[in-house]
Amino acid sequence: MEIIALQGHRKEASGKVESKKIRRSGHVPAVMYKSGGGEAFQFNLLASDLRPLVYTSKFRMVDINLDGATHKGIVKDIQFHPVTEAVMHMDFLELVPGVKFKANVPVRFVGASKGVKEGGKFLPKMRSVTVTMTPENAIDEVTADISAMELGSTIRVRDIDLPSGIEITNTPAVPIASIEIPRALKSK
Repeated sequence: MEIIALQGHRKEASGKVESKKIRRSGHVPAVMYKSGGGEAFQFNLLASDLRPLVYTSKFRMVDINLDGATHKGIVKDIQFHPVTEAVMHMDFLELVPGVKFKANVPVRFVGASKGVKEGGKFLPKMRSVTVTMTPENAIDEVTADISAMELGSTIRVRDIDLPSGIEITNTPAVPIASIEIPRALKSK
């Protein structure tokens, strides 16, 4: 699991005027909520440091250094400017050891499908799933083996093998991917 280290600066004041000043200085306002409740705190981050965290399909944890203390967390929400698509605000969830949290992690398909080799078309239906895990057993992706998929077959959420301590919260019957039978083979 890749962990991104960020340097944060505590926000002294809050409000629209203060947030605009922060953005003009090249920073992004942010807030970190405690997992399981507790007091949230506001801070700001350098906008250029956020690129590997924001513009990726990967799930990553962050270590935010504030006033000499390190806070481990994950991104919960990102707000973008509607025209320029610049990052306007970020919400983080601070992770507590042993306490479960929910996160969206990408699905990676592995293997060569028999159905594709026979002329079928691989159709991914879901690119990510929601999992519940603790910080100690966190994963950055879920792998789905498609090597046994035949023409016309479907792989579902319940077919994914996970390490112990990790649960998928999506509906088990939801399809993740399928192999479509081409029209030329359907007519035979």
